[in-house]
Amino acid sequence: MKKYNYDIVVIGGGPAGLAAALEAKKNGVEKILICERSARLGGILEQCIHNGFGLTYFKEELTGPEYATRFIKAVEKTDIAIKRGTMVIDVTQDKVITAENGEDGLFEVQAKAIILAMGCRERTRESITIPGDRPAGVMTAGTAQRYVNINGYLPGKEIVILGSGDIGLIMARRMTLEGCNVKGVLELMPYSTGLMRNKVQCLDDFGIPLYLSHTITKIHGKERLSAVSIAEVDDHKQPVPGTEITVPCDTLLLSVGLIPENELSQKAGVAFDPVTKGPLADEKRCTSVPGIFACGNVLHVHDLVDNVSEEAQNAGRSAACYIKNQLTRRTQSIAVKAGNNIGYVVPQQIDFEPGKDKVVKLYMRVKHPAQKVAMTIANDQGNILASFKREVVAPGSMETLALPVKMIAGNPEFLKISVTN
Repeated sequence: MKKYNYDIVVIGGGPAGLAAALEAKKNGVEKILICERSARLGGILEQCIHNGFGLTYFKEELTGPEYATRFIKAVEKTDIAIKRGTMVIDVTQDKVITAENGEDGLFEVQAKAIILAMGCRERTRESITIPGDRPAGVMTAGTAQRYVNINGYLPGKEIVILGSGDIGLIMARRMTLEGCNVKGVLELMPYSTGLMRNKVQCLDDFGIPLYLSHTITKIHGKERLSAVSIAEVDDHKQPVPGTEITVPCDTLLLSVGLIPENELSQKAGVAFDPVTKGPLADEKRCTSVPGIFACGNVLHVHDLVDNVSEEAQNAGRSAACYIKNQLTRRTQSIAVKAGNNIGYVVPQQIDFEPGKDKVVKLYMRVKHPAQKVAMTIANDQGNILASFKREVVAPGSMETLALPVKMIAGNPEFLKISVTN
């Protein structure tokens, strides 16, 4: 078995992995390896041919492939090693990676630090247990996106979409542009779970109906999908008797949530957040295992790739500092807790002295939409350290708060983030 040694190994060659590797290189790390299971770098961005990427990071509007290409070209100008078509099989707490590919066969890599950047995957029909038959024509929205944008196949003509996540909204527009009849987007919640701009640009602008507080109660069809039964749901998300109707269709696209790719994180022995389903992390994006960092959608599902790149740069800098012994721990860790109307907060704790950092960025999602609110950060004594006004907050849009480090110089036991009217 071949064995290699690297300073930092990045698992995943998508937007998070590329940004993390580049930032580590900029911070003086000599030997960096990116392991990517696909034959191409770029991750999911390869099939996201719509625009809307890079507005924050590059200050211009790009398609997914254009955004990825900028990072790919930057990486290829360095001596960062890349192993494409490489499946990582195991990661240990001692930072030993076992992987395989067609060139090396089975091989091991000993790293000084590891950055987990494997991204996320879509929830399937099985994860939400829709009853009924098992015909062809039922697939995730991301699978349909790959069929259309990469393979050149049209999965169907009469489309129903379950879930108003961003990829579902984007595929409603994409299928309409391909000449399909998108009969509607159904959403279990009483609000859209995607970005508002996607709801407007992908549904409203094309006259595609959005049915809030609706779900699918049954799938019909033997060889091929022939129809779905839909119904309104009550406040407990249960179908309302008497509201069920049957809608003929040949394709059902599921956009019912994303889950971080957890398998390697579990093998590495890191602790997990029960809400995000990703690793627990501190402000340097270090997991509970020293020297193993996480960033991007493997840590928590982001709304914008621009935020992924920024977070990945944090992880890359931190991993570089770690292997140089330049991270100094605080005398007391500060827990970061979700308060009123906050679903989760990342990082979940603050562990290190700030160094050159002037702010700690906190990423979060709210549980319910609200208007004209204040997002507050309080310490363990109940004192408000900072307050940020927001005209609108919604679960589909990630909120970012920049907390000045001078506010936590006294090492409070915890911080609590809340939404107040």
